[in-house]
Amino acid sequence: MIIYGTALLAVCHLLGIFLGDLLGALLGAKTNVGGVGIAMILLICARLYMHKRGLMPEHTEMGVAFWGAMYIPVVVAMAASQNVVAALRGGPVALLAAFASVAACACCIALLNRSERPAPATAGADADTEPGIDPRHA
Repeated sequence: MIIYGTALLAVCHLLGIFLGDLLGALLGAKTNVGGVGIAMILLICARLYMHKRGLMPEHTEMGVAFWGAMYIPVVVAMAASQNVVAALRGGPVALLAAFASVAACACCIALLNRSERPAPATAGADADTEPGIDPRHA
């Protein structure tokens, strides 16, 4: 049933919030540190574990996939609610961290794109023709 996917999400969310609060306390912050991200990782791991062992029916997997996709807007909404003005007043460290993370992501994406192997050419195809068009009928 699809409702089992929602129940799995709820368990992962509660564990993520608990672990995020625990991590925040360990770091000395009085806030949840990464609870939603931890919950998402737990949901992915639980889904993969159950799927490999045949414990997840198709309808349950559909529920998990739906709520897994809904996590992206939740994370965006949570990030949008952060106090950006206070972070900017906090000094140049916030700006430096933002620019560094954007630069690191751009470098990683460029590296991944460059490391991609080109698709193998089909046997007997000319390089001058478009794929899928037979040069004899053009």
